[in-house]
Amino acid sequence: MLDLLKLLGGLLVGLFRSHAAREAETAFLRQQLVVLKRSAPARLRLRTADRLIFVWLYRLFPSVREAAVVFKPETLVRWHRSGFRLYWRWKSRRGVGRPAVPADIRDLIRTISRDNPLWGAPRIHGELLKLGIDIAQSTVAKYMSRGRGPRSPGWQAFLRNHTAHIAGIDLFVVPTIGFKLLYGLVILRLERRRLVWTNVTANPTAEWIAQQISEAFPWDEAPRYLVRDRDTSYGAAVTRRLQAMGIRDRPITPHSPWQNGHVERLIGSIRRECLDHVVVLGERHLRHLLANYATYYNRVRTHLALDRDTPLHRPAQTVGRIASVTWLGGLHRHYVRMA
Repeated sequence: MLDLLKLLGGLLVGLFRSHAAREAETAFLRQQLVVLKRSAPARLRLRTADRLIFVWLYRLFPSVREAAVVFKPETLVRWHRSGFRLYWRWKSRRGVGRPAVPADIRDLIRTISRDNPLWGAPRIHGELLKLGIDIAQSTVAKYMSRGRGPRSPGWQAFLRNHTAHIAGIDLFVVPTIGFKLLYGLVILRLERRRLVWTNVTANPTAEWIAQQISEAFPWDEAPRYLVRDRDTSYGAAVTRRLQAMGIRDRPITPHSPWQNGHVERLIGSIRRECLDHVVVLGERHLRHLLANYATYYNRVRTHLALDRDTPLHRPAQTVGRIASVTWLGGLHRHYVRMA
């Protein structure tokens, strides 16, 4: 500011001098600049105020560009253009586009993301919808503390048209702390992705599997089709039980697990969200884990295929203070509104 006042004072004084005196003073100042340029460093350090003064003079009298000595004329033009951009940025500073996401919602997204490192944006988005917070999934992805390709269209279209009458069954292996192998069994109703049955055994015989099917489906709730793989555990006892219950057996093509993709995905979720983070102590422990996961899966966990709902419908809450409930020993959290 002091430099600008000195400059203005010099201009006012110059107005009252003769033309010859002004020319002599200009020549005198030019010679001083030549001397200073010889002794000055290669790169001068100019303050912002200096640049503003030069740009202001250039805007008033563009011809002063030819008098530039301590910097190149192109530099002066560049400063002027930068100032022009800053001016219009300031002029257009009023907010446009989407309204800003409130800070408390941003903090909630980050909290859920930190508390549940196994969750992605779709899962967090489903939880927020259940809490009455209606924002876009892309907004969740933007603010979470950090993709998936399309499925095969053939079986996807078939299953979508028949899900109300289809169930899937599969076995998976789980090692225990003593390196013993246990077999978990899951049965899934495809229509609402409801996990209807889980159990554990060390010896999955056909008779044992047939008994599990009978317990999973009461006679008036049996599906029309049961999709399974061609494991030798599904012996004659299983096929006879299915026939007696009026269920049509549908084994998949050999080496084609994607044909039972919903159950395979469920098993993957059980591993990623539970078993990969727990050391199984034994058969009783694994049965307890699967039972707890089934409750969490059916009542709490939101699903993309169900439009961010749960298999057993979970109504959205809009009133009350947000609190969290732990599941599976703290691996996941359930967010609810408390009165």
